[in-house]
Amino acid sequence: MVVRATNQDEDFYTYMGKFFGSRVVERQTNDRLYDDNDKLWYIYLDDKKPMAFVSVAKNIIKNVYTIREEYLEEILERIKKENKITYSIVTNAYIDVYERCGFKIDKSHSYKNFVTIYL
Repeated sequence: MVVRATNQDEDFYTYMGKFFGSRVVERQTNDRLYDDNDKLWYIYLDDKKPMAFVSVAKNIIKNVYTIREEYLEEILERIKKENKITYSIVTNAYIDVYERCGFKIDKSHSYKNFVTIYL
């Protein structure tokens, strides 16, 4: 099940608190997470436990993390339906998932740990 939340929602830190400052997430994604006020978080819950998340701000995907690719695919498909995503610089850890979900990779930009995606 995918839920949407902001840092103002009552359960937000119950779900997301352990990910902020997590070295596991940082090592896997080469990215740090911040609970900025303008982000809308899509969180995949399995038995009320967060398994994946994507944050979006102003139609730009900001943060991406998943334990299993299927969870991320479900989130990205929902995001595509609910947002008009523009160019987003995201971790390259899930490049195959982005492509399976219909995102294109902008190869004109080169980053060590990130990739630019768009629809």
